[in-house]
Amino acid sequence: MLDPVTTGLIVGPVLFLMLALGVHIGVSLGLCGILGIYLAIGPDAAWAQLATIPFSTTNSFDLAVIPLFILMGSLATQAALTTDLYRAAYVWLGRLPGGLAIATTMASAAFGAACGSTLVNAAIFTRMAMPEMTRFGYDKRLSAGCIAAAGTLASLIPPSILMVIYGVITEQSVAQLLMAGLLPGLLSAAMFVFGIVLIAKWRPELCPRPDIRIAWSERWASLKHIWGIGLLFGLVIGGIYFGWFIPTYAGAIGAFGAFLIVLGKRRLSRTGIIDTFKDAGTTTTVIFIIVIGGMLFARFLTYTGLITYISDGMLGLELSPYMYLAAFAVLYLILGMFLEPIAIMVMTLPVMFPILVHSGFDPIWLGVISVKLAEISLLTPPVGLNVYVVRSSSPIPLTLEEAFTGVTPFILIDVVTLGLLIAFPAISLYLPSLMAY
Repeated sequence: MLDPVTTGLIVGPVLFLMLALGVHIGVSLGLCGILGIYLAIGPDAAWAQLATIPFSTTNSFDLAVIPLFILMGSLATQAALTTDLYRAAYVWLGRLPGGLAIATTMASAAFGAACGSTLVNAAIFTRMAMPEMTRFGYDKRLSAGCIAAAGTLASLIPPSILMVIYGVITEQSVAQLLMAGLLPGLLSAAMFVFGIVLIAKWRPELCPRPDIRIAWSERWASLKHIWGIGLLFGLVIGGIYFGWFIPTYAGAIGAFGAFLIVLGKRRLSRTGIIDTFKDAGTTTTVIFIIVIGGMLFARFLTYTGLITYISDGMLGLELSPYMYLAAFAVLYLILGMFLEPIAIMVMTLPVMFPILVHSGFDPIWLGVISVKLAEISLLTPPVGLNVYVVRSSSPIPLTLEEAFTGVTPFILIDVVTLGLLIAFPAISLYLPSLMAY
C-alpha cells in the first residue's frame, strides 16, 4: 500500500488528465476516488466504497429536494410562467433607461424563485429576450451579457440547487442556507439593475429607450398573470421560513403547486408533461452522477488522511482568516474557468470548508460566499457555462467573443457584490437568525 502523499501525487495528475481528455467530471472524480482508495488501502476497501456510496448518497433525504426543485422549474416553464413574467416586467420597466435589460434581469430573478437552475434560466430568457432587445436597438453583446448574468441569480435566490449541494457536503441546515441566499440574491439583482442604469446613462446608444406607450390598465392587467410565481414562492420559501415544513417537503409542495398551475392555465398536454418529466429526470441524473463521483473522491481524501494533511499544512502557515478566504476565492475562480459549479463544490469543500470554519467564518455565510463565487464562475472565460448557453440558445447570430465581451461589466458588478457580502455578513445571516427553527 502507498502512503497518502504518494497516492495523492498519482491520483491528482490522473484526475486532471481525464478532465483534459473530456471525461465527464462525475466519472473522473469517481474513478480517481476508487483508484486512490485502491492504492492506499487496498482492493477490498475500494470495491466496498464503490458498492455502497452510490446508494447511500442518492438515498439522502436532503438530496431528494433536488429533483423536486428541478421538476417545479420544469413545470413552471411548461406553464409559460416565464412569458408572463417577462411581459409584466416589460410593461412596467420598459421605458426606464436600459428598461428592457432591467426587465430581463427582474423577470429572471423572479423565475429563479421557481426554478433553481441557472442554465435553464439562461436558456429560456435567451430565446425570449434576445429577439426583443435587439429589435429595439439594443447592442447584442450587452443583451447577451445581461441575460447570462441574470441567469445566475437562480443560484442564490431560493430554491437553489447549489445551496442544497453545499448543505449536503458540509452537513449544514439546508433550510437556513436557502433562506440565507434570499437577501444576497436580491442584492445581486439590484446591483445588476444599478449597473444597467449606469451603462444606459454612459452609453445610451447601447440600450436606447423604446418609443412605446403602455396604458396603466395594461400594466395592472399584466400582474394578474404572474400570481403563479408569487404563489410558488410563498408556498416554498414561506413554508421553510415559518417552519411549516422542511425543504424536501417544500420541494414536493412546490412541484405539486406548479402542476396545479399548469392545469389552471390549461397548458397541460400529454406530450408536454412527458417531456417535462423526462427533462427533469435527465437533469437530476447528471447532477447526481457528479455528486456521487465527488463523494467517492471525498471518501478517498478522508480515508487516506489527505484532508487532515492538507488542512494541518495550511493552518500551520498561520495566515489571517481573510487570506484563507482569498485563497479559497482564487481557487474557486480558477477552477470555474474549466469546471461547472457543482463539480467545484464537491472537489474543494471537503478540504477548504474545515480550514475556513477553523479560521472563524460562519458555515452558513460561507455557503452564500461559495454560491456567489459559483455565480461568477458561470460567467468567466474560457468555460463560462451560462455564456455558452446564451450563445447556443440565441436566435440572433452571436459569437462566443461577443458574448464574453458583453458579460464583462456584469462580472465586475458581481465582484463588487461579493465584496459587500464579505464586508457585511449580516446581509446573509439576518433571515436565518429569524427562522422559526
